Amino acid sequence: MVRATFKVGALYAALLASPYNRPPLPHTTMSKPLNLSPKPTVAVIGGGPAGLMAAEVLSQAGIQVDVYDAMPSVGRKFLMAGKGGMNITHSEPFANFLSRYGSRQKHIEPLLNSFSPDALREWIHGLGIDTFVGTSGRVFPTDMKAAPLLRAWLHRLRENGVRFHMRHRWVGWDEARALRFEVQNSPPPLPPAGDGENVKIIKVDAVILALGGGSWPQLGSDGAWVPLLSQHGATVAPLRASNCGFDITWSTHFRERFVGEPLKSVAASFGDVRKQGECVITAHGIEGGLIYALSAPLRDEIARNDSATLSLDLLPDWSAQRVLNEVSHPRGSRSLSSHLQSRLGLKGVKSNLLREALSAEQMNDATLLAHTIKHLPLRLTATRPIAETISTAGGVTFESLDEKLMIKKSPGIFCAGEMLDWEAPTGGYLLTACFASGRVAGSGALDWLRNRS
Repeated sequence: MVRATFKVGALYAALLASPYNRPPLPHTTMSKPLNLSPKPTVAVIGGGPAGLMAAEVLSQAGIQVDVYDAMPSVGRKFLMAGKGGMNITHSEPFANFLSRYGSRQKHIEPLLNSFSPDALREWIHGLGIDTFVGTSGRVFPTDMKAAPLLRAWLHRLRENGVRFHMRHRWVGWDEARALRFEVQNSPPPLPPAGDGENVKIIKVDAVILALGGGSWPQLGSDGAWVPLLSQHGATVAPLRASNCGFDITWSTHFRERFVGEPLKSVAASFGDVRKQGECVITAHGIEGGLIYALSAPLRDEIARNDSATLSLDLLPDWSAQRVLNEVSHPRGSRSLSSHLQSRLGLKGVKSNLLREALSAEQMNDATLLAHTIKHLPLRLTATRPIAETISTAGGVTFESLDEKLMIKKSPGIFCAGEMLDWEAPTGGYLLTACFASGRVAGSGALDWLRNRS
């Protein structure tokens, strides 16, 4: 998979090396303090947006919160997501926003009603970070960066008394329902899960699990929690690739010449859905924003029939008739490649994609060539491995949770974030639902502690 090299550890070290000496930031108190004696303790396992939001809700109410994460620092995937510009949410109408969650819309709606995209923007402003709406409707911090937002947030959480425990890999519960962690005091790689002298036992009053899905395991989301939750009363749908690239069998010539080449100003269609944008050729096939937008139905079609055919329009702003007219124009002594470049502007990767789809004889059939320019078939044979994907579908099903995201069969254990069984396209929808689910889980744990007192 083609990616820019990015050293999260170096970025985080720089983040921590710059002391945050601003005065306390203004923010809205989410919950009234819970005056219980002794003070309840809650473990938040997972230091991504969902876990940190749950920690904020609870700590603002006076709960002692301890955040545990297997990595050397929190928010690593959050920082990675912000490398190319921190797309935090989207400004489109709420009904349109909700529709992005597909079959899980009815389960995500209560979460977003609790913490909407607009509320998320206001929350960010409360951290002293301004935002703006891009031409696509996507919402970004003014400086486009994730690190200042995370730095301000961690400062506020620490002021609220949240304690952070890094290199603590959660490995389940003991017989008394206490949490078990394997602790690594030296730098990664972490040891494999199992019993040993480095196991720490922690007893708490409630647990928020925000362990992510299975994508980008090098940043902490490895899906190792699946069997642990399955054994503890939660129904877990298998993790599947989402917002992913796909495998295509390219010819050797095409693969050697065009790996890494962008496909710009194209449209992709599958079923009744058509999207326009950009993607990129990879050694294995194809990926990029345009492909991610169609990845869920393509993935499901491959699961049913072992392959899926994506239709690519190489000239989406041209009518089919105009393409046919230009292709049919007499070319005299010019080669077909020169003719396509001169009359239609097709060259490089686009013109060679046509040669992947058509034989030399078929390329000389003007009607077939014009049709293929507008409807070039790409046979996708598999999704890329989950470890390479932007996100995952599957996870803890909403049916096994109550409305506050507590596991019905395990009172006091709440789940949030990407480990829940939902998916959404890129564009701010993933992060928004993670933040919202963290807030709901944190509020749910607070209510549960209150009702136990």
